[in-house]
Amino acid sequence: MIRAIVTDIEGTTSDIRFVHNVLFPYARERLAAFITVEQYNEPVSTILDNLREEIAQPEATTAELIEVLFAFMDEDRKSTALKALQGIIWRDGYVNGDFKGHLYPDVLPQLEKWKSQGIDLYVYSSGSVAAQKLLFGYSDEGDITPLFSGYFDTLVGAKRDVQSYRNIATQIGLPPTSILFLSDIHQELDAAEAAGFRTTQLIRGDDDAASHHYQVPSFSNIKPEQIPS
Repeated sequence: MIRAIVTDIEGTTSDIRFVHNVLFPYARERLAAFITVEQYNEPVSTILDNLREEIAQPEATTAELIEVLFAFMDEDRKSTALKALQGIIWRDGYVNGDFKGHLYPDVLPQLEKWKSQGIDLYVYSSGSVAAQKLLFGYSDEGDITPLFSGYFDTLVGAKRDVQSYRNIATQIGLPPTSILFLSDIHQELDAAEAAGFRTTQLIRGDDDAASHHYQVPSFSNIKPEQIPS
């Protein structure tokens, strides 16, 4: 019996183009000026120190760190420091109404249905928890954050690492076999499955022939009680 559902964001609840065509360029355009102004203020000061530790360069200057961050963006590095800084910058965009978080139209009705059935809902994304809350808090369907019981990001581990899902199950406090993980990436689902999770792959475009996971085109096609083990 499924007692909790953990969902990815990009390509799962939300169009990946929103992230790559709206959010990423917005942060990139503002990153250097933002860090220059905020480098001695919290939380940016601590984030930059964490980045120095991440790259093993404790004496790196702010200018050098900015160059590192641009390189991370170019290679889509899942850096916790970069994600934290992006999240802070995105907050201004959401609050100022520059954009709203995208949701596929099939997502909210199903989340509400599962919540009403007593299934706990969680989010696991490579974007920071703060960024996740912003996307769902300022979504084009309004603030849907009350639906979620918790959020996970790369602080719990990388999304393709089995241990990350074991950590999530421990923090949720449920056996892995009672948790369903939703993602569009089969390598993430492979890791979740290896940790004992049930899995379903969202296919928003072409089928993934390399995947053995149960595939659906929409949240409306997901019936937790029928998910194969």
